[in-house]
Amino acid sequence: MAVLLPRPLMLSLLPRRLAPFPPLGWVRRASVCPPEVSAERVRRTFVDFFEREHGHLSVPSSPVRPRGDPSLLFVNAGMNQFKPILLGTANPRSAMASYRRVVNSQKCVRAGGKHNDLDDVGKDVYHHTFFEMMGNWSFGDYFKEEACAMAWTLLTERYGMASDRLYVSYFAGDAALGLGCDEETRRIWLDLGVPPDRLLAFGLKQNFWEMGDTGPCGPCTEIHYDRVGGRDAAPLVNAGCPDVLEIWNLVFMQYSRERDGELRALPCRSVDTGLGLERLLSILQGKRSNYDTDLFTPLMDAIHRRSAAPPYGGQTGPEARVDTAYRVVADHARTLAVCIADGVHPGASGPELVLRRILRRAVRFCSEVLRAPRGTLASLVPHVARSLGDVYPEVRREVHRVMEVIDQNEDHFLSNLQRGSRLVRRTLRTLDPQRPLFPAAVACSLHQDLGFPLDLVELMLDEEGAFVDRQEVERLVAKQHKVMSERADDRLTLNAVALDQLRREGVAHTDDSAKYKYAVQREGYVFPTCQARVLALFDGTALVSQVEPGQRCAVILDRTSFYAEQGGQDADCGYFVRGGGQEDLPFSVEHVSAAGGYVMHQVTAADALQTGDRVHLHLDQAHRVACMRNHTATHLLNHALRELLGPSVSQRGSHVSARRLRFDFSVKGSLSAQQLRQVEACVNAAVMANQAVHVQEVPLKVAMNIPNIRTVDEVYPDPVRVVSLTVPVSELLERPVVERASVELCCGTHLVQTASVGDLVIVSERQLVKGIARIVAVTGAEAAQAREVGQSLLEEVDSLAARMVASASSRLDSAQSLAKEVGVLSDAVDNTPIPQWLRGELQARLKTMQRRSNTLVRKLESAQAAVAAQAVLAGAKQEAVLVDAVLVDAVEAPSLAVLVKTVNLVSSAHPSAHVMLLAPQKHPAKVLCACQVPKDSAAALPASDWATAVCRRMGGDGGGSAVVARGTGSSHDVAEALTWARTFARTRLVTLTASQRPEQLPAQSGSVGAGPER
Repeated sequence: MAVLLPRPLMLSLLPRRLAPFPPLGWVRRASVCPPEVSAERVRRTFVDFFEREHGHLSVPSSPVRPRGDPSLLFVNAGMNQFKPILLGTANPRSAMASYRRVVNSQKCVRAGGKHNDLDDVGKDVYHHTFFEMMGNWSFGDYFKEEACAMAWTLLTERYGMASDRLYVSYFAGDAALGLGCDEETRRIWLDLGVPPDRLLAFGLKQNFWEMGDTGPCGPCTEIHYDRVGGRDAAPLVNAGCPDVLEIWNLVFMQYSRERDGELRALPCRSVDTGLGLERLLSILQGKRSNYDTDLFTPLMDAIHRRSAAPPYGGQTGPEARVDTAYRVVADHARTLAVCIADGVHPGASGPELVLRRILRRAVRFCSEVLRAPRGTLASLVPHVARSLGDVYPEVRREVHRVMEVIDQNEDHFLSNLQRGSRLVRRTLRTLDPQRPLFPAAVACSLHQDLGFPLDLVELMLDEEGAFVDRQEVERLVAKQHKVMSERADDRLTLNAVALDQLRREGVAHTDDSAKYKYAVQREGYVFPTCQARVLALFDGTALVSQVEPGQRCAVILDRTSFYAEQGGQDADCGYFVRGGGQEDLPFSVEHVSAAGGYVMHQVTAADALQTGDRVHLHLDQAHRVACMRNHTATHLLNHALRELLGPSVSQRGSHVSARRLRFDFSVKGSLSAQQLRQVEACVNAAVMANQAVHVQEVPLKVAMNIPNIRTVDEVYPDPVRVVSLTVPVSELLERPVVERASVELCCGTHLVQTASVGDLVIVSERQLVKGIARIVAVTGAEAAQAREVGQSLLEEVDSLAARMVASASSRLDSAQSLAKEVGVLSDAVDNTPIPQWLRGELQARLKTMQRRSNTLVRKLESAQAAVAAQAVLAGAKQEAVLVDAVLVDAVEAPSLAVLVKTVNLVSSAHPSAHVMLLAPQKHPAKVLCACQVPKDSAAALPASDWATAVCRRMGGDGGGSAVVARGTGSSHDVAEALTWARTFARTRLVTLTASQRPEQLPAQSGSVGAGPER
C-alpha cells in the first residue's frame, strides 16, 4: 500500500547533492557578461544538474530531420525524438523503451509547417529558426511535485536568478472539456515559496499542451522572468511584453486526445519540459537581446569584417534594415550549418524547400543590405562550428562539406535571380498600361520553380508602376502545397490508450521471429506455414472483441510470419484464413506495421472475426523473395559505391520494394556513365561470386564496435541484427581487422546467397539536391528486361542515324518525318527503364541528331517560304492586291511555320503593309492563317485581333502578339474569308485615319471587335 507523505516533507526528501555546483549568482552581477558565463557552461550546468544530482540519463540530440515522422518538416521541440515513448510505440527491445529519466539539449528548427518563425527572424531580437531546447523528461517516473521543485532549484540556486523576478502560470481549467483548475500545481508552487500574487491562471491556449490533433496532452505550468524587476509585472505575463518572457515550460502529460475529441486519462503519466538556451543565456549574461550573447557576437563580428556595412547596433524597426540583416544572416548561418551537417540539403520540396528558402533569404540580405561579397554566408560556418561543435560534433566534422553546399546553392540562386528578373521585365512589357496587373500564375511560378522571393517581385513591380494580386498568388502557392501534401494514407495506427490497454491486459508482444525462418531448396526459397491466434482487434478508435464482415480493422496475432514495414523495406503481402479449411474466406492483408512490440495486420474483414480465433497465414512468397533480392542488392550497392567513390559516401536514405530499390547517398556531383558502369560491374561481380549472406543478432554495443560497420540514423533494438556479406559475423567479432566487406545493422529480410540477385541494373541516377544523389535500380528479371530494351533502343538509334546520313533529303516532308522520329525515340529513351549509363549516351546522340534535323527542317521551310513569298509579291504587283496598305492573299504552305516565314518575308518587302496570308490544307481539311502589321499601327489593328477575328469567321481561333499572330480555321470558302479579312482590316485602319487618336481605339489582345457585315 502506497504511503502519501505530507507535501513539504516530500519536497525535502528530493535529492540535493549540490556541493559540486555552488550558486553562481550570474543574474545579480553587472550587465557586462563575465567571461565565465558562457553558453557552453550554461548548457553543461543544466545537463549536469539533472544527470549527476537527479539520476537522469543524458541522451544526445537527435538530427533535425525527424525519424520516421511525416507530420514534421523538422524537429521543432525536445520531445520529438521521444514521441515513440509517449505514444507507446517504442520497440520494446530498443534502449529507448527503458528510458525513465532523461535530459538533453536538442537541436530544433522552427521554419515551415505549424511552428514557423522564419518570417519573424530579424524583425526582433528573440526569434530564431534554429535554437537549442534544453529539457528533462520523466516517463512514468516522477510527476508534478518533483518536476517543479527541480526547476525552481536549478533557476534560483544553480543559475542564481532572483526569485522576485519570477512569475509562474498554471492551467485555469476548461468547462467545455470538463477540466477543472490545476489546483495541485498551484499548491506545489505555493509550497516552494512562490507568492500567491505571482501565481497566474491561464486557459487552454497558454497552459494546455497538445502533441497534435490526437495523442498525449495535458496541462502545463510556465515560469516567466521579468527583465526589469522592482515592479508588479503580473499583468504583463503572456501579454506580448518583450521584457517579461517565458523561459521554462513544464508539461504534465496525463491525458490522451482521441479522434472523437474526447480526453482520456493516461495510465502512465509523463513530464516533458523545455528551456530555451538562447533566451536563458540572454538573462544570465545580462543582455536584452539573444543576439548580444556569446552564441551570436562572434558571428556579428565576422559579418562586419566581410561586409561594407557599419557594425551591428542592435536596433529594430523599419529603419534598422542593416541590423535586421545582421540578425537574419547570423541566425540563418546557424540553421544552415546544423541542417546540412545532419543531411538536409536545400532542395525543391519538404524540409529541403524550407532550407532553400532560408539560404536564399540569407543570401539576399548579405548582398542587398550588407553589401557583402559572394561566399560570405559560407565563411560563417567555421564560427558556428566553434560555437556548437563541442556539443554537436557533426557540425564541426562537416564544416568543409557544409561550406561547399552553401557556396554551390548561393551561385545557383544568384543565377536564378538574373533569370527571374529577365522574366519579370519581359512580362511587364506585355501588360496593359491602363491596368498593369502582373499575372499571379507567373509570380507563383517564379516563387515555386526559381525560388524567386515574392517580396522581390513586388518591389520590381512597384518600381515599374505595376502590381500583383498577392492574395491570388498565395492561393496558388497554397493550392500547390495542398496537392503535394495530400496522401491517400488511411492506415490504422494504435493509439496510446489502446497500447496501454494491451499491456494492462497482459497481451504478449507479437512473436514475429518466423519472418526470418526460411530456407533455400532446389526449387527455390521455402517459407514454413504459420498458425496463429487472434489476440486483439483494433477498429481505428479502440480495441474490440469482434468485427463484422466489411469492417476495417488491425488484427494482432500471437505470432506472425509477415514482415512489418520498417527499415526502408515494404511490408509483406498475403492473406490469412480462419480455421485453415479450404472453404474459409481469405482475409487479404492490406498492410503490416509494428508499434510497441505488436504487429498489426490491417484487413477489411471478409467474414466475422473475434479474439481467440485461430488463423493460418499465407505469405505472398514471390513478393517476399523480390523484396529480399532487392534488399540484399541494396547492401551490395552501398558497399560498391563506397569502394569506388571513397569513404565520404554515406547513406542518406533507402527504400526497398518488390519492384525496385532506391538508394540516396552523399556525393559531390552526378556520376559519370563510366562510374555507373563500374558500380554495376562491382555489384554484379559480387552476385556472380555467390557470396554468402551472414546474419547474427549481437548486443548493440558490441555491434557498434565492428570495423567499417554501416549505420543510418535510426533507433536500433538491442540486441541488433548484423548482416555481413562473405565474412561470418562471428569472425568480425573475433578479429579486429578483416578484409573490407559489406557489414550493416539491418532488420530487413535477405537472401541466403547473392547469386539469387541475378543481375542489377541502375535505371536512374540524379541529384536530389546539391551533394545528395539518388539511384534507382532493378534486379532479377526486371534487370534483364532493362538490358534487353536498352539494346533494342540502341539498335533503333543506330538505324535512324544511318537513314539520316543516307537520305540527306531535300524534301521538307521527309525531313519533318525524320525529325519526328528523333523526337519519338528521345521520349522512349527518356522514359523507359534501361541502364542509366546507356541512357546518357543515347540522349547525347539523339540531342545531336535532333539539332541537325531541326536545322535541316528550318532550312527547307525557309526555302519554301521564299518561293511562296515571291509568288505573293509577284501577284501583288500584277493584280494590285496591295490596296490601302493591306495585303491579303492565299498561298500554298504545308505548315504554319512556313506560312509565318512567308508573311515575314512579304512584310520585309513592304514594311508599311498589313499582311495576312491564308493557306488551305487538304489533309486534314483546314485553313492556316498568319498575319503581321507595322508596329506603328498595331494599336488600331493588332495582329492578334485580326487573326482571331478571321479564324473565328472560319470556325477556328487564333492569337499572338500585337505585331505577329497566327491561327487556323475550317472554312471551305477561302475567297469569302479573304474578302472579309480585307474589309475588317480596312475598317479598323479607316477609323484610325479619321480619329488620328489611336490611343482611344480598343486594342486589347483577344478582343475581336465588330467585323464587316456579309
